[in-house]
Amino acid sequence: MTVRKTIAIFGAGTGLGSSLAHKFGREGYQVALVARRVSALEELVFSLASSGITAEPFSYDLTDLSGIPNLVRSIEDKLGKIDVAVYAPVSPGPNLALASAIDSSKLQSAAGLFLYSPVELSHTLLPRMLERGDGAIVLVGGLSAVIPMPRLSPLGQIMAATRNYALTLNAEVLQQGVYVGSVSIGALIDRSAGKNALEASGIELNVPIIDPDDIAEEIWTVVSRRDRAEVILPPLTTI
Repeated sequence: MTVRKTIAIFGAGTGLGSSLAHKFGREGYQVALVARRVSALEELVFSLASSGITAEPFSYDLTDLSGIPNLVRSIEDKLGKIDVAVYAPVSPGPNLALASAIDSSKLQSAAGLFLYSPVELSHTLLPRMLERGDGAIVLVGGLSAVIPMPRLSPLGQIMAATRNYALTLNAEVLQQGVYVGSVSIGALIDRSAGKNALEASGIELNVPIIDPDDIAEEIWTVVSRRDRAEVILPPLTTI
């Protein structure tokens, strides 16, 4: 019997999460969808099923660090080993401020979802992947992780740490068969909750809008080829 591969999408929303699920599903993967809102997960499962893609919903708050090992175990119990994990959380709000206005408490409030959780998830997945000598983890953040940007604190500082973690981890484990990639998005993701939240807040950012299908295609490419540890979209020369 052929064992199907599994992608687990942590932060599966209407933008990138949906595009990743459809892209990898078309390539033969079964899909684990992780997000807080049950209704949104069920809608996405239905959409995937109509395209012949097997998907399972897992309602979970990714800021609950202590439960991440059990979450991973639940996914594996239902779908088998996780071959690819993509961490692409949806921000609960704009969460933007000047660097001169933030203090340690503001950094801590952002760190749970955008630093501690992806580190805890990777730490949970790595032993299984290293034992098999195969697997991929992709951590998705914003361009402020690469280029300092006024008003994009505290996320910029936190995502920079997560980016450094991903690149360092890839250098350590790539020769053991495990790929870890960093993807930084310098655009508003179309059809996403994050884009909708920014528009509702009235904050205007002079950034392009990117189709999440294009991001999903790029993630598929780097996971398949493993020739780059970092992806920046759109390319810096066009921003």
